[in-house]
Amino acid sequence: MRRRHDWRKFHRPEGASIMENQPLLNTRLSRSSVDYGYHSSSNHSGRETPKTRRLSYSVDRDSCCTEGDEEDLYIQQAVVFIEDAIQYRSINHRVDARSLHFYRWYYSRICQWGLGLAIAVILCLAFIEKPSSLSITSDLRYKKPPWEPPCGLTESIEIVCLIIFFLDLSMKSYLFGWEEFQKNKWLIGYAVVIGMSVIDWTLSVSMICSETLKIRRIFRPFFLLQNSSLMKKTLKCIKRTLPEITSVILLIALHLCLFTMFGMLIFARGEDPDDNREWEGYFQNLPQSITSLLVLLTTANNPDVMIPAYSLSRGYSIFFILFNGFGTYFLMNLLTAVIYNQFRGYLLMSIQASILRRRLGIRAAFEVMFQGQAKTQTEEHIQCVQVDTVLKVMKKVHMKSYHRLAIMAKVQQFSSGDIQGKDFQRLFDELDKDHIQEHPSLPEYNYRFLQRLQFVFSHYYFTVVGNVVALTNVICICTILVIDSEKSISDRDNYYLGAINCCFILYYLTETGLKIFSLGWRGYLSYRSNIFDGLMTVLLLCLQIAIFATYRFPQRFPTQPGVLSLWEMVRLVNMLVVFRFLRIIPNIKLMALVASTLVDLAKNLRAFAGILVVVYYVFAVLGIWLFQGSIKATSNNTTANVSLTNITINYTAQCGTYEQLGYWPNNFDDFASTLVLLYNIMVVNNWQVFMEIYARQTNEWSKVYFVCWWLTSSVMWVNLFVALILENFIHKWDRSYGCSVSDHERIGCQMTVQLMFREHIQEPTEEELVTQLHQHPHMLLIQ
Repeated sequence: MRRRHDWRKFHRPEGASIMENQPLLNTRLSRSSVDYGYHSSSNHSGRETPKTRRLSYSVDRDSCCTEGDEEDLYIQQAVVFIEDAIQYRSINHRVDARSLHFYRWYYSRICQWGLGLAIAVILCLAFIEKPSSLSITSDLRYKKPPWEPPCGLTESIEIVCLIIFFLDLSMKSYLFGWEEFQKNKWLIGYAVVIGMSVIDWTLSVSMICSETLKIRRIFRPFFLLQNSSLMKKTLKCIKRTLPEITSVILLIALHLCLFTMFGMLIFARGEDPDDNREWEGYFQNLPQSITSLLVLLTTANNPDVMIPAYSLSRGYSIFFILFNGFGTYFLMNLLTAVIYNQFRGYLLMSIQASILRRRLGIRAAFEVMFQGQAKTQTEEHIQCVQVDTVLKVMKKVHMKSYHRLAIMAKVQQFSSGDIQGKDFQRLFDELDKDHIQEHPSLPEYNYRFLQRLQFVFSHYYFTVVGNVVALTNVICICTILVIDSEKSISDRDNYYLGAINCCFILYYLTETGLKIFSLGWRGYLSYRSNIFDGLMTVLLLCLQIAIFATYRFPQRFPTQPGVLSLWEMVRLVNMLVVFRFLRIIPNIKLMALVASTLVDLAKNLRAFAGILVVVYYVFAVLGIWLFQGSIKATSNNTTANVSLTNITINYTAQCGTYEQLGYWPNNFDDFASTLVLLYNIMVVNNWQVFMEIYARQTNEWSKVYFVCWWLTSSVMWVNLFVALILENFIHKWDRSYGCSVSDHERIGCQMTVQLMFREHIQEPTEEELVTQLHQHPHMLLIQ
């Protein structure tokens, strides 16, 4: 008989004897010893010895299982462990039959969607709570009093969501046990946030909704964070990355302070008032000087900040060029490089932990299946599981169908009927492989003429011809639009454009029919590009038929509008034609690569987008608390004059101010307008205007809020976003190097974060897996 290294030797005491004759399940084991990972030293059944090796589970003291029930339990445990591995979940949960039933129900699609819906609802309450965002405009000059919900409406919705979160916390606490609950800071924080929210909700109801401050609003983003494991990992990576970039941020601060001192010395107040414009506008005092150069670091006020001095002497431009050259183009880009390098390293560590979870879940499934077979073996046995057992488990696992079929096909290749541990691990390498879509075979025609036609119309160059025709159609539309750009709608002649579009639509319809003839109906639908073309062609055809039915043939002069005017219908046709032109993307390799990168980013940016939502939400709530109602518009569409150093200044006439630029819709008076304002600051164009108006209306310390938001959003998050784009694109570029366009069409590449770093992941060793299994709080490996 073949011999194989027994992994249990890593933890087997000296003199350990053969243990396979012992019972698999100790039904009299104390629940407390199992729940909290305690190894009992007593001999409950009279047959158990310290040398006995078995799996011990969380079961009731008086429960008893028949042999068939034990086998079903092992199958159910293996199914759950494999599902944990697929989703990168922890396996440190209860493993008795009842708990496994609740566990699978909790992670079912309907429960998770319900929990996600509750999180979305409680976050969206900020749009209808006071101050309500339910108004047509946020412009302070024209905004009417919005609709305010009656007292108790939002509070009722909120308490329902809080009850759902409490049930979610209770279920997690039960499934993972009290000891695991105490170790998990997120669960403890979850309980604290729910408790504080309930207390604040109670105070709000007792005050009949007359409270001025809802503290619980700022805690709501926590519900979104704690519900996503990948978001937690990303947040942890960001937290660990912050100390690494402190040196660069301090260097930027030093650079800013030094040039501020130089600027105040160079642009000091002189005797001639005409030479003091730079001092008056930007370097009058220390806070104003730092703010002016900080804004210049983002290039938002360039070249405005240097124009007064530059108009006096060319030499003053050297100061601003040196500041921007070293600060903006060197230090800020260096900060991007440091964030990319450090974050990538920490994210790699996080992904390493996820891979360990997957391997651990697969190994745990193998172990419970092996124990469930209850075979008597010699000491030098080969640890393996039966093929039939694996197939039975895989049929019950919730996973993608093509992954299941691929794994089951590999399982059936084991002719010996048994699968060893390493082979079992390799089965699940299929989870990391791309899904290859095989197109159906071409239909067979008996006539040689039809075969030649099929060869021509199924050839790649026929698609190229279609792309050329689509490009010609777009050029025609563009030409007509340029010719008619100066004409009003009533003066435009739609005859030529309508006739041209009719001809092109007939070609698109013919092309679709020829492709269906050459590829077959199933073959035609197996290409996503064909589905896109077909839908666009059907829409264009329906719209053209509607034009004929309403106006007969496109007329030379516009007619009176019916349901839709002739111009509106032709415009819809043109928009669909331009949109249909996107069919060229899959046929150009580099463009297809960029497009697939964008699609993958949209699929895998949920963690980053979630954290951005959290940051936006927190800063929006803080902004409403600090600045709501600070800006007021008077009846004559100007703000009240502001007295500054006993001089009354009308800022409406001053160039570059909030009032002169007409930025009235950007304010902190409701949640929706606050989000738009924060976005405008993140873009950093003219963000100094918002700092200036709120500094005037409140105090200079308000600038701290805007600077913190700029650092958080524009510096940190945008750079992390750039880092992920670079990593995704570089990985796709390396994989696609040397591939043809047909390869990109045939292979649907969905790049997850785990797959992006797959080549850099170190596989966990046997010792690490065994150690982790021995630390399971509810499934004890006793020796």
